[in-house]
Amino acid sequence: MKIKAAVTTKKDAPFEIREVELAEPKDHEILVKITACGVCHTDDAARVQMIPVPLPAVLGHEGCGVVEEVGPGVTDFKPGDKVGLSFGSCGHCRNCRNAKPYHCENFNAINFGGVQADGTTRLSTLDGKPLATFFGQSSFATHAVVNESSAVKVDYDDIDLALVGPMGCGIQTGAGAVLNHLRPPFGSTIAVFGCGTVGMSAIMAAKIANCDKIIAVGGNPDSLKLAMELGATHTINRKEVTDIVGKIRNEITDGGVDYAIDTSGVEDFVKKMLASVNFGGTGVVLGATGDVTLNIQEELMGDAKSLVGIVEGDSVPKEFIPKLLNYHQKGLFPFEKLVKFYPFEKINEAFAESGSGKCIKAVLRMDAE
Repeated sequence: MKIKAAVTTKKDAPFEIREVELAEPKDHEILVKITACGVCHTDDAARVQMIPVPLPAVLGHEGCGVVEEVGPGVTDFKPGDKVGLSFGSCGHCRNCRNAKPYHCENFNAINFGGVQADGTTRLSTLDGKPLATFFGQSSFATHAVVNESSAVKVDYDDIDLALVGPMGCGIQTGAGAVLNHLRPPFGSTIAVFGCGTVGMSAIMAAKIANCDKIIAVGGNPDSLKLAMELGATHTINRKEVTDIVGKIRNEITDGGVDYAIDTSGVEDFVKKMLASVNFGGTGVVLGATGDVTLNIQEELMGDAKSLVGIVEGDSVPKEFIPKLLNYHQKGLFPFEKLVKFYPFEKINEAFAESGSGKCIKAVLRMDAE
């Protein structure tokens, strides 16, 4: 079928909305009419080739929409079902069999390799040339074909479906890092470096976990104000405070935080994040990060610290996203305060404003056309 999609043709190129071909769903796949899709830093990392996704490609991996057609073998979905979409996994490796799809041994191949789990793509140009798939969905488009394992049924009728899209990556990454992986005991302390979608989601999750001190570190006064509204107990403006680590270790806490998270991917802030952790504490890297130089004895092992990278918040989306929606319905996870909607055709504007800090979470609405 012919659909509209935002095509990334080459490194650093702007998105081009074009008419492309989408193949019908195969075994255990569903065709989804996309309602909306979140704009994520991971999409931009692929566009600039920090993550070497094959090009040309259709990016987008925080989709949501309505099922229009189901392929052979699909039992959990039917046409008309509302769904959110998340990352792809193979379903048969050791980690998938142990209910850890976020540790799928084929995660990188499926989500960044340009193909679906069966090694093929569902997308092509009108003259038959293949277009790479992203995260097993490529939801910067009016329609997407995804494996049923990547879809999460949305049972709420009183939530704007377009809000569900960003839960498939950024929101579950930040919240899951806290609630699924760290699981901080009551009264713990945590610092979050970066007040974007991932960082704000971690802050809201830390409040749900009843952390005693939740420190938000960022450079945008408006974002820091919102962080306080969402659950932070303290804020640090990195543009105004020269000794961030000292303020955390000596003023806000007695010797450092139990946990710290970096969402920026910037080497300096990864190091500051780790330095703010107390003896025996844990530092977490969530942002796409390049080379970081550490003195292992002085900065890590000597203080019995842990430094971990977490993928997708250690989340099983079919289980975790409904939990977050339940928290949202109870008023405990007001992630809608992060979102700004854009029409699909303004995708380049959405990326520009997201990158400049004019909005925290840009979401493209395909249903606005």
